[in-house]
Amino acid sequence: MTPTRKRRMIMVLLVLLGISSATAIAIVAMQDQLMFTVSPSEVATQALPPDRKFRLGGLVAEGSIAHSSDTLDVQFCVHDGEQSIPVIYSGILPDLFREGQGVIAHGYLQEGQFKAYEVLARHDETYVPPEVIRALEESGHSMSDESAPGSYSHRAEYLSNCFDKLPTTALSTS
Repeated sequence: MTPTRKRRMIMVLLVLLGISSATAIAIVAMQDQLMFTVSPSEVATQALPPDRKFRLGGLVAEGSIAHSSDTLDVQFCVHDGEQSIPVIYSGILPDLFREGQGVIAHGYLQEGQFKAYEVLARHDETYVPPEVIRALEESGHSMSDESAPGSYSHRAEYLSNCFDKLPTTALSTS
């Protein structure tokens, strides 16, 4: 092999090594930033590690919003028609946040409660997170059907389970 070919071969190998190193670093860096949207039913059936950050998507349960009288703490339940998960959030809620609306909360699971550090509300009259629609369809519920087991008239059972999981603090319902 001539010296010129040898130098070219070394340059090609160094370029390939650099590209593969940059790709590996990018993949590792993105692993920490990936968050998956999970429905309350999926949270109940999966064993999620307590420090794993994810998005909890669902509907804010009717009658579940409780505001603290002296801080920005808010507690509410997110449901998908089958299961509900209590959510604890400290901060200012979006203007469109209200009962019965679609919501995505970013946070982690701790002691059976979802500790949210960001709450996103739906942006128009028809928006529901795609994961929530899929979870409702898989469980056989429709958001518009009031006779469905996930409707307002059938929510008392899983809402009572959600309220049992909330801590007893100085909160007032609104």
